[in-house]
Amino acid sequence: MKAQIITDRQLWNTFIANSEGCNVTQTYEWGELMSSRAGEMLPIGVLNDEGELCAAMLIIISKAALLKATYFYAPRGPIIDNPETPAMDILLAFAKDEARKRHAFMLKIEPGVPHDDEAWLRALARRGFCKNPEARHLRHEWVLDLRPDEQKILAGMKKTWRYCVRLAGRKDVQIRHGSGPQDLHIFYTLLKTTSNRDTFFIYEESFYERLMTLYGERAKIMIAEYEGQPLAAALLVTHGRWCWYMYGASSNEHRDRMPNHLLQWTAFQWAKAQGCWYYNFRGIPDVLEEGDPMWGIYVFKSGFGGYAIRSLETQDLAYQPALYRLYRFLLSARDWYKKSQAEKRQRAVQQKKNVIKQQQQAAAGQSQQHETASAQPAVVQEEKVQAKATTSSTNERRG
Repeated sequence: MKAQIITDRQLWNTFIANSEGCNVTQTYEWGELMSSRAGEMLPIGVLNDEGELCAAMLIIISKAALLKATYFYAPRGPIIDNPETPAMDILLAFAKDEARKRHAFMLKIEPGVPHDDEAWLRALARRGFCKNPEARHLRHEWVLDLRPDEQKILAGMKKTWRYCVRLAGRKDVQIRHGSGPQDLHIFYTLLKTTSNRDTFFIYEESFYERLMTLYGERAKIMIAEYEGQPLAAALLVTHGRWCWYMYGASSNEHRDRMPNHLLQWTAFQWAKAQGCWYYNFRGIPDVLEEGDPMWGIYVFKSGFGGYAIRSLETQDLAYQPALYRLYRFLLSARDWYKKSQAEKRQRAVQQKKNVIKQQQQAAAGQSQQHETASAQPAVVQEEKVQAKATTSSTNERRG
């Protein structure tokens, strides 16, 4: 066996597609897409004696913002059936040699394997990896099994979700497949609206244009419209038996027509037609607790049926221990600062609530005092009337 940089796109993608850990972020195109921003990708593969790939790891050469130092990052990699085999050692040794050439201080991996896979945990610990609680790729994702027929998929949805899918059709929402720069721009315009509304980061439009170009027929934009007005859009990518809901966008108009529900249903149908077995909605909250900023996203995705998958915790292999220790220290300091700022904002919000409550209580007290003061003359007058009536009645009895 030997490791080398793989330049054969088809060889690479076929191996990824047929692997149990198949993921869009380990495809050749993803490396090209991200390297256009970061600068370089390293598709490292291990070939067996027959010249077939038996292990692969797409590395994105990245910069640690806290240090301005280079490191290697493998999103949902490496891809290998058994991490205990010699192929893993050969793969990691080659990556270390490449890191030395580029002065990378660590290798960060986020394998797409179950979080409780003991074989992987043992194999990584034995090779010097350590856990890092900061994940670059969300560990928790929502997946829908597309293998049942459409009626069974519909039956697996929550009742309200089925109703909303049909309601959108009755309210004249139409779904069409996007094509060309004009529809990409429609998607991006909706994405900007969504980003402004929900405050999350998006790339420039050219990023999504390049994504569509690189993945070709495996990428699809779908647009939900009402009377020709775009209401929502989804960007999907397929590879092997998987379809990923990469990006979603929606306007602030006609939300009562439920365009997103019909859009997802149409996306399921398209993915099935491409031969996909699984539909990956991607990220959901790490901890499923109401009140989490992503709780609404989870509720929406889980309403279509399916199940959660939780991947292995981020693992780091330090090449330069001193620099890596500084990196972890700076991460901890940044996390402490973020936490303290969040607590400060929370206290400020609570103080504001307390002030408002006190003002409301004071206003209520003043109102009650005013009502009491206003009522006193009437009470006095009533008492005088009653006293007069009593005196008159007494005099009558005496007469």
